[in-house]
Formats: sequence, C-alpha cells, structure tokens
Amino acid sequence: MITDIEKALVERLRRGLGRMVWDVTTYAGELDDDPGKIIHRLPGAWVTFGGIVKTERYSTSRQKRKVTGRFVVVVGDYNTRDEQSARHGGVNQDEVGTNLLVESVRRLITGQDLGLKIDYFEPGRVRTLFNTAVEERALSVFSCEFDTAWIERALENGKWPERSADPEAPDAAFNAYDGELSDPDPDLLRVGIRYHQPGTSQDDDQEDLVEVRKEENGND
Repeated sequence: MITDIEKALVERLRRGLGRMVWDVTTYAGELDDDPGKIIHRLPGAWVTFGGIVKTERYSTSRQKRKVTGRFVVVVGDYNTRDEQSARHGGVNQDEVGTNLLVESVRRLITGQDLGLKIDYFEPGRVRTLFNTAVEERALSVFSCEFDTAWIERALENGKWPERSADPEAPDAAFNAYDGELSDPDPDLLRVGIRYHQPGTSQDDDQEDLVEVRKEENGND
C-alpha cells in the first residue's frame, strides 16, 4: 500500500504541476549531502513516505487496524537574484518560486484518495528545509506533509501468512521469499441449524444441515 500511494502521488503531481517543475520523483536523498547538486533539477518536487503516525483498532475486530500514514512532498526552486525571488518567483515564467509550488501541491493533493482504498488526504505542516545561497544562487526548499489512513489486516493469532500462487494476494511477498506459510482455511461446505418449533417440547428440536453450493463462477 505504501509504495502504491507514493507512486500515485508522483503521478498526480507530475500531471498536475505540468511545466511548473522539471520533474516529480520519489525522494532518494538528493538534499542530504550537498543541496548544490540538485540546482540543475529545480524547480522540482520529490515524494517520500514520512512514517506511520497512528494505529488504532477498527471497530471490534481483532484483525483490523486503522493505520494513519504520513507522506511528504518536498518542493524546491532557486533564483540568481535573491532569496525572496526564490520564494516569490520572478518576472519570467520559469521563475516559479516555492510559495507557488507549496500552494499548488496542497491544491492537488488535499481531499484526494488517488483512486486507492485510502481515506482522503488531509494537509499538515509546511516546513522550511533550506533558505540559503548555493553557488551564488538563492535556494529555497520546503516540505509539505499530508496524512491519510487505510485498513490493515493482521494475521489470526498463531497463523502465518497464507500460502498462495496468486501474485496479487496480500501475502504474495511471503510466498515469493519462501517465508513460513499457513495453508488457507478450507471452504465452508455446510452449515448446521438447530431450531425449536412452537408448541413442541425441547426433545422435538429440529436440526438441519444446509449445503453451501458453489456456483460455476466461484461465488457462493
């Protein structure tokens, strides 16, 4: 789910921001060492997973948890004049400025579910990462936080991930990497029903066995 959300954020921002940025990618530590190395890629935007900030029980189920995850969009731009121009933009169209990038990112992401089984994104903090000079250029970089939530299913107590040949199964990774597996639960074939008819004694209680038919399409 986390990777799917990252990819969907990148795709929406890439399409939505258009020529405001050179590119939108997932973050790979571009700002960790020397911010000057990214000057040629600005204005730009990066997406990264910021962690899980909360996990809570979903209804009364022991197997379901509501997980709140945080995602961060980093935007940056530079200007050869001054720091204010790096934030505010300039007279030329390619002088976008980080203030406009922050507003545009929040406009594109807030309230969206990206077509995934997640809650709508809620905007969070916007923080300054850099407002500095690099190689006689004013560099401005901000991070924009967004929170969303999804349902995470836990294994039953004592169970291992389920054995499956389906590459789309929830436990496909455990199958691919030869982890410990449990066989799937057997199909439900019949249900026993015990009932008491009015006007009869308890000794006359009836018991039926209802067969569960499986249709040709696989549905019960």
